[in-house]
Amino acid sequence: MTEFNLLVGGPPDMWPANLAQQKKIPWIAADRGALRLLKLGITPQIAIGDFDSLAPAELRQLQHRVSDMRYAVADKDETDTELALVLAFNELQATRVTIYGATGGRLDHLLDNLFMLLQPRFLPYCQRVRLLDRQNSLRLFLPGTHTITQEAGQHYVAFAPLTAVKGLTLYDTKYKLTNQDYAQAIMFASNQFTQKSATFSFRTGVVAVIQSHD
Repeated sequence: MTEFNLLVGGPPDMWPANLAQQKKIPWIAADRGALRLLKLGITPQIAIGDFDSLAPAELRQLQHRVSDMRYAVADKDETDTELALVLAFNELQATRVTIYGATGGRLDHLLDNLFMLLQPRFLPYCQRVRLLDRQNSLRLFLPGTHTITQEAGQHYVAFAPLTAVKGLTLYDTKYKLTNQDYAQAIMFASNQFTQKSATFSFRTGVVAVIQSHD
């Protein structure tokens, strides 16, 4: 398994409390995320972006500390996070990417980080991605039967069809569904595990699963 962490530009107060201890898995950083990692004592394997949010002295610090810098023009169609995911999957052949800093702050950034996983170039890899913050863990799933394990400290589980979905079935959560079709995005929030794992299935579409706590 080739696993990477990715830090993007969301506010630090939404990071998990133990982010600074996540040093065993190599890091990719998008833009200012690289500088924030250095301040935590973590040197990213790769920093990528236009770095337009950095002062000249900050950029020089990155160039001195990070051996692999990937530069993009500021006026571009892709976000720095998208560039980082392309790098992770196409060049580094990542089997799992955990994204930190993708939530909190501006709502347009949150929705952009979520909806980008529905792009045709990322959709085949979407099940390899997890968005993680202080309260939430979000993953996307493609059609099939899936069993998820309750993560430590997470009390709630939510199911959100992001596209039209057919045959959504929740087998063993507190609130169940049986073979339901939905023509548009919808959220089923505040469900709960009844055991340490939960199984669900659907035939078409994309479903987000969010584990969270208050």
